Amino acid sequence: MAWIQEGFGLWKKNPALMTMLSFGYLLSIVLISVVPLVGQPAATLLMPALSMGVLNGGRAIARGERGGPDLLFSGFKAHLPALVTIGGIYLVGSLVALFSTALGDGGLLLSAMTGQEVTAEALASSDGFLLAVLVGTVVSAPVMMAYWFAPMLAAWHGIAAPRAMIYSLLACLMNWKAFFVYSLGLFLVAGVLPGMVVAILGMISPTLAALASVPLPLIMVPVVFASFYPNVRDIFGEPGEQSPRPAAVEADD
Repeated sequence: MAWIQEGFGLWKKNPALMTMLSFGYLLSIVLISVVPLVGQPAATLLMPALSMGVLNGGRAIARGERGGPDLLFSGFKAHLPALVTIGGIYLVGSLVALFSTALGDGGLLLSAMTGQEVTAEALASSDGFLLAVLVGTVVSAPVMMAYWFAPMLAAWHGIAAPRAMIYSLLACLMNWKAFFVYSLGLFLVAGVLPGMVVAILGMISPTLAALASVPLPLIMVPVVFASFYPNVRDIFGEPGEQSPRPAAVEADD
């Protein structure tokens, strides 16, 4: 929960920069993804380098340094081959997780996820739909854990892509309690709380609810992105260490 609290503090220190980096990252991923045929694979390959722009921004704000829009693409300046390699491994792992869902429902969910026409009624009536979702979740979880810290380890510490992903996986496993609380906190702060605010305002005035639904994401999304930096710092220490090792933190810290 302290990671989320500090993320809010980083956003308050420089809301313009954190908002620009967060939505700039999301917009860049979307723009790359819409390119026919190669867009989505290219977005995944470049995602680690783009994510470093957000982390570099969080680090700059935490240190009281000045930063500008150029930080968004700062991840392309160093260790780009390792970052692209991480994106490639993540892409392969994600595809494995996607195709593994066919073990549960014979490929119905896979067809829906790959753009083929599958009705919601067909998915809902499928006997293996829940099993397919469960299989995909179980297979994708270690892929996500291996990716979580890997871009930072490659860019800030110069660690090779495979080793960085192993360190990331170990760090997530060592700190599963803290990550559970962190995930729950993100769900409450970024999901439940804004929904409650909009719902309460909607009971008073639909216009107020509509107006509130616009600025809330402009606050919550950058706060979530800003919380990544203290998350990284508490587990791997400040950037600049020669041989980072994942550390365990308490879930209630």
